Amino acid sequence: MSDFSDCFLLVFGQLAVGGLAALAVPPFAVLQRGFYKSSACVFLGCALLFIVGRATLAVRAGDLISGRAVELALWTTFAAAFAAYLASLWGEEPRLRARTYPAALFFGVAALCASALAHRLGTVGSAAALLYPLSFLTGALALGAVATGMLLGHWYLIDLGLSIGPLERLLRYFVAVLVLHVAVLALTLVVMALAPGAGTAAVAKLWHEHRSLLAARFLLGPLAALGLGYLIHRTLRIPQTMAATGLFYIAILAVMVGELLGRLILFRTSLPL
Repeated sequence: MSDFSDCFLLVFGQLAVGGLAALAVPPFAVLQRGFYKSSACVFLGCALLFIVGRATLAVRAGDLISGRAVELALWTTFAAAFAAYLASLWGEEPRLRARTYPAALFFGVAALCASALAHRLGTVGSAAALLYPLSFLTGALALGAVATGMLLGHWYLIDLGLSIGPLERLLRYFVAVLVLHVAVLALTLVVMALAPGAGTAAVAKLWHEHRSLLAARFLLGPLAALGLGYLIHRTLRIPQTMAATGLFYIAILAVMVGELLGRLILFRTSLPL
């Protein structure tokens, strides 16, 4: 298995799961169905890219007969349920949407947890078994929130009479998951450093050899995105949705850079940052 490629492919999976979760934030009855259709297509495409890339790596490494086959099966089930939810948006069957959406979200979270645990340091019963999924899930929520915010901002060009409320609601969600993500990352560093096992050596290696990378992961990622979140908040007070959308563009770059640096840390030290 190519660990380097495997680490960076996870960003596509995170975006797919986090994007699906963020679609539940804007009120469904207020927005036109087209927003959900177009956004779901983007996130489902990310899921398919991840599955194709992950399967290709597994075939090359002869890894399909190991535990990674379960991980790939979960991602495939997630994509299938996501596709069923997307198809339900073209019909008028609320029961189908009500069943396929939570099913897709459940399998997406399960698949992302399986991918996170595949990289863990320590045993199944260690703190890492909880911290790895938490770190990846909160990162996924942040990615999905900022991407959905950017997509919703563009929707105001189509629905000119749309209230500012849905975008403000999504911004609050984005800031909340960013704060949660920073807290989880800080907790992960502390627990992995103090808990006995391989995590202590990994944190020591990170501090002595990659401290600048660690600083960049926080400063250029979630902390920069929090600053942009404040600017978006001030812009929406005017209100100016197009300027806010431009700031969401910059924010998605900040969150994406943070996650990519986190995957580089994962590759270098196996820490879920």
